[in-house]
Amino acid sequence: MKTTTALIHGDHDDRWDRSVTPSIAQGANWELPSAEVLADVATQPLYPYMYNRKGNPNHEQVSSIIARLEGGERALLMSSGMSAVTTLALTLLRAGDHVVAQKSTYAGVSNLCRNVLPRLGVECTFVDQTATENFEAALRDNTRLVLLETPSNPLLEITDLQAVAKLAHDAGAYVATDNTFATPLNQQPLALGSDFSWHSCTKYMGGHSDLLAGAVVGSEELIEKVWDTHEVNGGVLAPFNAWLLLRGLRTLSVRMARHNSNGMALARALSTHPAVASINYPGLETHPGHEVAARQMKEFGGMLSFSLKGGFEAAARFVTSLKYAHHASSLGHVGSLVIHPAAMWGAAMTKDDLEEAGVDPGLIRFSAGIEDEEDLVGDVLSALEKVGKA
Repeated sequence: MKTTTALIHGDHDDRWDRSVTPSIAQGANWELPSAEVLADVATQPLYPYMYNRKGNPNHEQVSSIIARLEGGERALLMSSGMSAVTTLALTLLRAGDHVVAQKSTYAGVSNLCRNVLPRLGVECTFVDQTATENFEAALRDNTRLVLLETPSNPLLEITDLQAVAKLAHDAGAYVATDNTFATPLNQQPLALGSDFSWHSCTKYMGGHSDLLAGAVVGSEELIEKVWDTHEVNGGVLAPFNAWLLLRGLRTLSVRMARHNSNGMALARALSTHPAVASINYPGLETHPGHEVAARQMKEFGGMLSFSLKGGFEAAARFVTSLKYAHHASSLGHVGSLVIHPAAMWGAAMTKDDLEEAGVDPGLIRFSAGIEDEEDLVGDVLSALEKVGKA
């Protein structure tokens, strides 16, 4: 079954009714016929017909598709991407363990590593992920987990997944890769050596900015371990959100084709613009990680970032001068979204943290939607012209 077909029919064996458009399994619990059945299913991981914290039929449908796309044995859905990575970390780590993470990474993951895990006795080391030898130098005897993200948020830096996974495994550590920016259509971390691939499904998989969801994908054995922790902390995805996510997945392949092409078109247009100091898009041959990205990605996605020469003030004017792109957080929406990271993360991260993560005051993160290419590129160039005249 090819990818696009799997998005439409990959849940066929998990459909719990005969409706062409699956129904929402909204009930919180299910009637059980006997004490013997209760005893049998009460401890079954992800059993979908007992209680929603344990599993749900809509979860089964979505997870079967996501696992197939990622090339994993099983996927586990959660209430958000941060719920997914936090549950994963709590499953694998204990006091005295060590984590290696990237300097350029989603702010929520940075917060987890800087402020939450240390309170539990877990030490975290941040490395520049553009050089594989930095991971090798950071690994210790007690390193239990390596957290990767490629392309990274918001600098679109590239991590050599295969090389880092080998180093981590040789050191006895697990590898978990945030595959949100790339999606499994453009990149498959499990095939490149990661033990886990995880997502904020709120983004491209959902695609319509109308749900929160997360997913972790891996082997049957590892996902069952994560489920044990998930059942305790209760970050459960609501059935309706699972149903919305299923609907979004149906069109992922056609949406990503346009996201990919629009991302490349914008990157090319911005790469020579006089108002742009630098641009970060791995599809450009000038990107320092292009060679690695071309080896481990099928296409380069709809995410890009660029820095304006006018700094913070120019970036602030730019995001409000656009006609089509919405000035809003998140990404992966059918419509383009733009954000000013220094403004968004300035309240949660110190100036030193922002500088260490490479977030300069004039940086713009742009999520290219599926608008007409000419309209989208024209809107961005028009906004840059307005900034220049201000």
